[in-house]
Amino acid sequence: MIKNMNQSKLKEGLIQVYTGNGKGKTTAALGLALRAIGHGLKVIIIQFMKGSKNYGEVKAINKYLPQIKIEQYGLTSFVDKNNPSKKDIELAQNGLKRARRAIFSQLYDIVILDEINVAMDFNLISVEAILQLIEDKPPNVELVLTGRYVPEEIIEKADLVSEVKEIKHWFKKGVNTRKGIEY
Repeated sequence: MIKNMNQSKLKEGLIQVYTGNGKGKTTAALGLALRAIGHGLKVIIIQFMKGSKNYGEVKAINKYLPQIKIEQYGLTSFVDKNNPSKKDIELAQNGLKRARRAIFSQLYDIVILDEINVAMDFNLISVEAILQLIEDKPPNVELVLTGRYVPEEIIEKADLVSEVKEIKHWFKKGVNTRKGIEY
């Protein structure tokens, strides 16, 4: 019997959340993606509120890791939390639609929604929409949510929640963002 190449290799997909005020949430999800493709799993990363192709992960994935798909749904500028532009909201909503298609496509074992928690906190995407996504998710798809400010309702639904806590950061010593480290 020939196995459908698009069929998920996971028997049970869980909900993971990486949150907190420390550095490393996206990095943790990227590490999971790297581990997953090492075992033949298919991964898509959908980045919310990020639009720059200058991120190291975007460059590396596009150049070296065709087993991972990465898409961005954001502008290259920061979002004003108190007054997000119509374009910011539109891009986030498009990212949510894409996430839903990816989750139900049977093409991906792991779907990473990078900075989705911040998108909810900034009211670009409703908490209810993500709760519905979690509820509707097929049982064989792993769903990973990253970003600060995860809502309590999402924590309750998640199977794993890891908080990255800042204890010390070089920014406080005046060290600026560095290519290959922060982006």
